Parts: sequence; structure tokens; C-alpha cells
Amino acid sequence: MKKHRMRVQLIFNPISGSADASSAQLMEIIGEMQALNLVPEAYLVDPDSDLPAAVHKALQQGIRMFVVCGGDGTIDVVAGALAGTPATLGIIPTGTRNNVALSLGIPTDIPAAVAILRTGRRIKVDIGLVTCCTMKRPFVEACSVGLLSALFPAADDIQHGNLARIGDLLAVLATSPPTEMRLVLDGKKKIRTLCHVALISNMPYVGPNYQVSAAASAHDGLLDVLVFADLSKLDLLGYAIQMAGSQVAGDGLEDPRIQHYQVRRIDIDTDPAMLVMTDGTTLGEGPVRVSVQRHALAVMVGEPASGSPPGRKTIFE
Repeated sequence: MKKHRMRVQLIFNPISGSADASSAQLMEIIGEMQALNLVPEAYLVDPDSDLPAAVHKALQQGIRMFVVCGGDGTIDVVAGALAGTPATLGIIPTGTRNNVALSLGIPTDIPAAVAILRTGRRIKVDIGLVTCCTMKRPFVEACSVGLLSALFPAADDIQHGNLARIGDLLAVLATSPPTEMRLVLDGKKKIRTLCHVALISNMPYVGPNYQVSAAASAHDGLLDVLVFADLSKLDLLGYAIQMAGSQVAGDGLEDPRIQHYQVRRIDIDTDPAMLVMTDGTTLGEGPVRVSVQRHALAVMVGEPASGSPPGRKTIFE
């Protein structure tokens, strides 16, 4: 049966992935969508774009499907704007990492990704919410507290080819002291430890397609918390290098020195204060609360993730 015509806001980021191929990609995507009786209204992203405002305007005009063609950064912003609305998110991944698409079973092949808009499953996924320094911000992928947040700007530049930032990365690594970190999990379990990093993930994949754990899920109502308490900076650098080499989906690293929990909410305070970052955006230094908004975003997805294995530390029953 032929599907009914549907207006779609196509949010296209021409600088994601290979900028030279963007024009051909846009024409291919529009053709594939039209073949499925989807009517795309294209919005081209530029450095001055206010994506949340563009999303809200399209919602007011009655559009109920938003398709993002871009990388994780563009997807994260649009997803945050759509959280809590009746609209559905579609994803055509053309970025560098494509963690969100990988977590949701969406292929990087354009025709296959477009087909999911019609033949995939519409599910509700979780959104994280971080509060830090009087700021509240939704996130799709992860929130980090500590050294990973400080290293991210240089590491991101290096991944995009700016090898001159290697010296900056090593300088940050060398001068960052460990901190006393106080964590409260779901208002119950309290942890006090000396460490460099805490990572709170909403998606199964973060960084360079690193799988947080086989138990991680985007729609289980839980956040995965990794506390790097027993790793020195040298160990942490080696771990980061191993992560950077984990380019195959499912090639996550299990390290018994990394404490791993699943929670609905976590409060973190550090002494001295450590930098907080979420989905590539720096929020500042200070106490942070991270919570999960269960099933806050509707999204078209591909094949379901595998089931969760037993043995994960869960704070509540």
C-alpha cells in the first residue's frame, strides 16, 4: 500500500562528513524521500543557524517529522529541541562518528537510512538533562566531568586533522591533578573517591564509536555511569588511545578498574571544581546533577539493540 504524503523538515548540514559531496548528497536524499512520498522542506545549516528556533517555527507550522542529515552535533541539538514534543526525529548520518545512528541501528548508507523513515520502528528514547552552574541542558549522548571535558577541544581538533593540537592535549594531560569526587546515585548510594573522570552516558556508543557496555540502551530509562577512579593519567591516556582504536561497532573495552553503574539520577561535586561538558558543549565548573527523562523523544530506528546481559551494578531495584 502506498504511504500517504507527509511534509518533512529536512535539516541538512553541508559541512558534515565530506563537504565536497554535500550537493550530491542533498539531491540523492531529496530523490529518495520523494520516492517514498515524503515531501522535504530543506533547511540548510550554517554557522549562524539557530536550530532550536527553526525547529520551533516548523512545529508551529504543523510539521511533525524532522529529518537530520548531519553528524552527532547537529542531531544532538535538534533532538534536544524536539524532546517532549509530538514530533518524530529521523536520522541520515553523514558525520565523522555517527554515534547516535550507531546506537539506534541506523545505517550510514543513504537509501537505507531514508527507507527507515517509512519502514523502521517509531520508538521513544531517553534524553539526559544536566544542571550545572544554574544552566539546564538536555543531552542525547553523554555528559563528562573532569579530564575528558578538558581534553575534548584538542582531541576533537586532532580527530579532524589538526595535529598541531597534540601539544595542547599533552599539556592539559600533564597539568591536570586528580580531584576528590563525591557522587550520590539515585539519592541513595554515596561514593567518595579520588579520580580524574566521571562519564555519564545516555547512548550505548560515545567518542570514536566506543561501546560503553553491552548493557547500555537508549530507551531503558537509565544512565550509564563510568567512574575512572583507579586509573593514573598514564593509564587514562592508554585507555583513550585504546578507545581511539576501537573503530569496530561492539568493540568496547571492559576494564575492572572502571566502576560502572546504572542510575536514574546522579549528583556530583568535586574539590577542586572540575569542568563539565555535555555533547561537546562546555557548561562550566561546579556541582552537577544529571537525570534521565524517560521516553522523551520519538525517533525512527533500525534493528533493535541486543538484550542486556546480567551482572550490571544497578543502584535501585
